[in-house]
Amino acid sequence: MSTPSDHPPARKQNVTAEDFAALDLRVGRVVAVEDFPEARRPAWKLTVDFGPTVGSLTTSAQITTYAAEELLGRQVIGAINLGVRRIAGFASQFLVLGGIDSEGRVHLLAPDAVLPPGSPVA
Repeated sequence: MSTPSDHPPARKQNVTAEDFAALDLRVGRVVAVEDFPEARRPAWKLTVDFGPTVGSLTTSAQITTYAAEELLGRQVIGAINLGVRRIAGFASQFLVLGGIDSEGRVHLLAPDAVLPPGSPVA
């Protein structure tokens, strides 16, 4: 049986620096974690505080290798300007970022120092 690491995805096409700069990547802090039984695949509903300029946003995240207690208070990185997606009737307002291991599990990206919510990611 093959795993994701056996066949990593092909490299994507180059984008311009302007394309990358168009993404609004920010540091946030998880302030609420809820079950999401309506989702097709196991997921959490997260509410993340992105500071006074952005406020709190919600997302659906397939990161169930983390217990709710591990997520609450944790810093995460979010792409906050991708628009709203409806997932099983829930408004997912941003994309939380993570790396994918050889088993297909998502490991959340986070800064290696405590930063204020809303801090930009460069």
